[in-house]
Amino acid sequence: MKTRSKNDVFTYRRIRRVIGYLGFALPILLVGLSFIPFFKTEVQPSISDYYYTNLRDIFTGTLAAVGLFMISYKGHWNASLLKNDQLLTNIAGIMAVGVSLVPVAPETDLQNIFTLFPYQFSWLGWLHYIFAALLFLAFALISINVFTIGQNKAEDIPVSTFNENHIYIFCGSAIIVLMVLIPVSEVYYLFNYSTLILEALILFFFGTAWLIKGRALGDEGKIGEKVYREHNRVP
Repeated sequence: MKTRSKNDVFTYRRIRRVIGYLGFALPILLVGLSFIPFFKTEVQPSISDYYYTNLRDIFTGTLAAVGLFMISYKGHWNASLLKNDQLLTNIAGIMAVGVSLVPVAPETDLQNIFTLFPYQFSWLGWLHYIFAALLFLAFALISINVFTIGQNKAEDIPVSTFNENHIYIFCGSAIIVLMVLIPVSEVYYLFNYSTLILEALILFFFGTAWLIKGRALGDEGKIGEKVYREHNRVP
């Protein structure tokens, strides 16, 4: 039983790391490849607008992968809906798949664009925004309410500034603030590519929380003490 439990822990950590890496990779790949002439794609106003470019497969494929990983991730049950790991990750997974399948409304009248649903239906654009908003909100709730549950507490190790719970709360709070700034930036045009940049930052904070939870930096020595409050000494 102990071996199985230990294997389960490592499996959860690997899945968390994969989800975190995918979150980091999506905006970097889309924007980075936009500067390569071979792909014939300009930097888009938002991440969602990449659906209508030659990089669509990267956009939809990465989001679908995140969604499937989160749905397959069997989190812990909690009586509180806002702390229910299993519920929130399932919601996030379904929303991620929804964002990948239901495109944002195109800014111009595009021809010969094949989608699962005809984009001429104006309400589909709003459905995309609803999926995206619920996805980001689930990211924030998981980081703030779920990841902060059950940390090991070695009494002789003080809580540092870089304690994992501080990181989760900061990342989740940043996601919420950035969510609010996206519609504000659309209305008041705060700066160039504001939606793209704000969405990328949301994915970076999302990825950071999942990578820390997956212990992508390791947990030995000072990292174990400062971040996780654990005595994991380097051999």
